[in-house]
Amino acid sequence: MSTFGTLNEDESDLSKEDSKVIRNRSLKLLISLIQPVKKRLYLSFGIGILSQLLRVIGPAIIAYALDTALPAAVNDDQIPLLTAVGGYLLVAVATASMTAFFIRYGARINQDVLLDLRQRMFRHTQKLSVEFHERYTSGRVIARQTSDLDSIRELLDTGGNEMVVSLMFMIFTGGALLILDPQSFLVLMASWIPLYFITRWFIRSARLQYRRSRVASARLIVYFVETMTGIRAVKAFRTEKRNQQKYGDLNEDYRRITKRTIQLFGIFDPSLIFTGSVAMTFVLLFSGSRVIEGELGIGVLTAALLYTRQFFGPIERIAVFYNSYQAASAALEKISGVLEEEPTVPEPEKPAELKKIQGELDFDKVSFNYSNNVPVLPEFSLNIPAGQTIAMVGTTGAGKSTLAKLISRFYDPVLGSVSLDGIDLREISSTDLRRHIVMVTQEAYLFSGSVSDNIALGKPGASAEEVAAAAQAVGAHEFIMQLPDGYDTDVNKRGGRVSAGQRQLISFARAFLADPSVLILDEATSSLDIPSERQVQLGLQTLLKGRTAIIIAHRLSTVAIADRVLVMEHGRIIEDDSPSKLIEGEGKFSKLHKAWRESLV
Repeated sequence: MSTFGTLNEDESDLSKEDSKVIRNRSLKLLISLIQPVKKRLYLSFGIGILSQLLRVIGPAIIAYALDTALPAAVNDDQIPLLTAVGGYLLVAVATASMTAFFIRYGARINQDVLLDLRQRMFRHTQKLSVEFHERYTSGRVIARQTSDLDSIRELLDTGGNEMVVSLMFMIFTGGALLILDPQSFLVLMASWIPLYFITRWFIRSARLQYRRSRVASARLIVYFVETMTGIRAVKAFRTEKRNQQKYGDLNEDYRRITKRTIQLFGIFDPSLIFTGSVAMTFVLLFSGSRVIEGELGIGVLTAALLYTRQFFGPIERIAVFYNSYQAASAALEKISGVLEEEPTVPEPEKPAELKKIQGELDFDKVSFNYSNNVPVLPEFSLNIPAGQTIAMVGTTGAGKSTLAKLISRFYDPVLGSVSLDGIDLREISSTDLRRHIVMVTQEAYLFSGSVSDNIALGKPGASAEEVAAAAQAVGAHEFIMQLPDGYDTDVNKRGGRVSAGQRQLISFARAFLADPSVLILDEATSSLDIPSERQVQLGLQTLLKGRTAIIIAHRLSTVAIADRVLVMEHGRIIEDDSPSKLIEGEGKFSKLHKAWRESLV
């Protein structure tokens, strides 16, 4: 886990110590991104520095032309003037060529850095445990991958190059003026006193405002994504007006914060322009009097004015860069927070060697609770022999799905252990674990692509014959062949082209093709109608044969195929026997079964 939970979006009110840790975290990420391209970056900076060094020679050549070359030309000596003109053109061509190389080469480096960051984000968020994704909403993950990365892209594409060029040009311009006319340089430096205070105010104010802007932007994206994801519930409960009101409030909050940010820039930029104009006025006044007195050449005065003007020009561009920098800095803080998250179910350092897995599961004094610290399983023990099919029933919150998540190792127990054939799941690599333990959930998620592609997820590289055989085994082949393109039919986003029952059958085919040692069905038949359920019951006989299976279901018709039924209540097993014996008894399962039978009449 990161030092500061990424759940806290509003980091604008953090303490100074916390803010320092976050900035160090962001800096660490930035250094790691630059490390692979640092040699190319050094070359790019070298070319950029040289181009700006050549650029500042221009006014000095003009000074030479006015004070030396023109008087020589008046006296019929054209060589100094031709030299000045030729030199000026040569410097201009060299400067333009080097600047073009610097911008193009730097852009390629920037894109490589951005590519690396995108890949890190995608790879890392996939690696993080289910626990992270259950507490960190999908909308916020999308915000990290979209608006935050876009802010960094904007900085890298334009701001980074502009910043380097502008800083180098300012340094060389000031140095050239110091060499050419030290007194004018002192006048220029005096202007930095008000400029320092203006810049310091802007930096402090903008840092806080841009961080708030990123928070507001993320909240807007999160709410939009969650509303669109749950659009069926929105339509079902007619919450459009309420959602529109809340989205409007979030949008207004974002507009208000953005307005304040623009106002800051609206004060800073004119202040820079005014300070630069005042500096030029004093250089003209002070150095002009020296020209009148014959202490200074008109060419040097012209060059001094040009250098003064050029010196303040980059500051305006730096202000524009700072605009992008603040947005990117706040975005980098958010991204670095996600990248510092550690999986709560880490990979074992030395994974156990698995030979032939039979599928025996054992819970040994397992205690578990979610982040709210409310116990879900208090010292739970259970043995499931290999090849046995058990059904778990009980009220909502009894702990059935929690058991399934522990077996799949979406979570690790707080105390105790869950083992497969005597091997603690924490000692098994995730690759081996996913191969031997497969869960089919109520959601039955399908990815964009063909029906065949979705079934083949259970066994990458499976042949068309294997895919068809898996579909036939669970009773999905018939409806698939009725689709427009059969197995090649595109299911559309999230399987929108097929019904909920058909999505479930496809997920069963996927599980059958995976051929796991342990199969978990978590409310996997709840979305099926009665005819489809009966069809699936036949497929389940094939699907469950020869493997350990855990069926979590409210429909007692599904329970009938189990060898053993566990009735759970408050994280404990209160009944444990075969379905027939429990039905004949007088316990909770018997009452549930009787009520279910009566509901069918």
